[in-house]
Amino acid sequence: MINVRFSAALPQGGHCIAIPVPKDALAAVPLPADAAVIRAAAKAARFEGEAGGVFEQYISHGDGAQRVLLVGIGASGADDMEKAGAAVTARLLASGETQVWFDLSGLAIKPSAEAVARMAAGAVLRGWRHDAYRTKMPEKQKPTLAEIIVVGAPEGIEGAWARQSAVVEGVSLTRELVTEPANIIYPETFVARCDRLRALGVAIEVLGEAEMRAAGMGALLGVAQGSIREPKLLVMRWDGSAGAQEKPVVFVGKGVTFDTGGISLKPAAGMEDMKWDMGGAGAVAGTMLALASRKAKANVVGICGLVENMPDGGAQRPGDVVTSMSGQTIEVINTDAEGRLVLCDAMTWVQRKFKPEIMVDLATLTGAMIISLGHEYGGLFSNDDGLADKLTAAGKASGDPLWRFPLGVAYDKLIDSPIADIKNVGPREGGSITAAQFLQRFVDEGVKWAHLDIAGMVWAAKPGAVWDKGATGFGVRLLDRFVADNFEG
Repeated sequence: MINVRFSAALPQGGHCIAIPVPKDALAAVPLPADAAVIRAAAKAARFEGEAGGVFEQYISHGDGAQRVLLVGIGASGADDMEKAGAAVTARLLASGETQVWFDLSGLAIKPSAEAVARMAAGAVLRGWRHDAYRTKMPEKQKPTLAEIIVVGAPEGIEGAWARQSAVVEGVSLTRELVTEPANIIYPETFVARCDRLRALGVAIEVLGEAEMRAAGMGALLGVAQGSIREPKLLVMRWDGSAGAQEKPVVFVGKGVTFDTGGISLKPAAGMEDMKWDMGGAGAVAGTMLALASRKAKANVVGICGLVENMPDGGAQRPGDVVTSMSGQTIEVINTDAEGRLVLCDAMTWVQRKFKPEIMVDLATLTGAMIISLGHEYGGLFSNDDGLADKLTAAGKASGDPLWRFPLGVAYDKLIDSPIADIKNVGPREGGSITAAQFLQRFVDEGVKWAHLDIAGMVWAAKPGAVWDKGATGFGVRLLDRFVADNFEG
């Protein structure tokens, strides 16, 4: 990852510099030599200091040239500063520059320490790449930017950056897990990648097939039975409250490390994308890393139900009936509606084990969610308005936005089975809602629960503000902010 450090002043020499410019304030920002030319050129290019806007200019320096970037910081809030940092990295990542100096010293009104830390976080996140399997790459495509130095940062920046860098680490782990192909990341190796959390004080427990069978997890095991890969239930516990919080906040992640659809086989076109059907579990793992890295003063448990959904001769069939850990029987109408079968047993297990008051699950659960929201929001379903409001606020503040959908008796009736307690799919209409209704049937009375359907958010076909094409790490910033705002008073 790109390194970040802080300095009191710019160095001598022709280093690449990035000068933050607030919206419509170009005339007031001090510039280096050739200031008049730079201002005139920026104006001609219609650069106005909008958040994430970049104007690039070379000026003479000795016998060579110095690269100067004007980067728009908008209103200088945390979101705008994050966009600015990310935009500079996007411009310079493979430019040949190895360093860039963000010079805040000329700003009349300094952004807050949190905003500057978010700027640095945006810069690092936008530079994340996974080139492990590329053996041939043109020189001009190879990343060169290795360090970001912030000059003139406000007081408190070290602490603010320590918090943000922990979140960046968590997002990076999530992106790594989501990006790796399914022959590299499967239940056993997913668990192995998370073993690094032990060194941070996270207690890890792993249930294998035998333990899950003894617990009665027929729904989860039904999904896994067509694969040669043994399923795992990964349990990560972090208590930074020193015992003050008796009941943990629980996060449950869907971890289908590859989803063929099973016997209800998916179309071949695009099936390679199903390596990221474990994005919910990836987000839970990344969140636990972030919380432990910054020593969050909260009691949190993360659960990942890890399986591979394959169509061999032992795979479950449409029409099979399985018995979940809760005792409820499920008619499997579609084997490609497998994530809810994994989650329902994981949710039952964690509720019996830890008796939580708050439980949030994350899953790339339904294609219908992408039809509803595209790739702009994650879907939110909840049985508690207060919890929904807190998650929505955390999403808005962190940059991982959510949009709430309804639940209700009319939708719930659509998943009644004629031969079992419940069927795993309803009609085509309202598919994301009936999936959430399915999960709600496994929520114990008194538990405040939210389901986040993030199918449209874990993978991007085009670059975003803080990611390139590929894994986004969606969910980590959201859950970290949710914990910070509500459980670390």
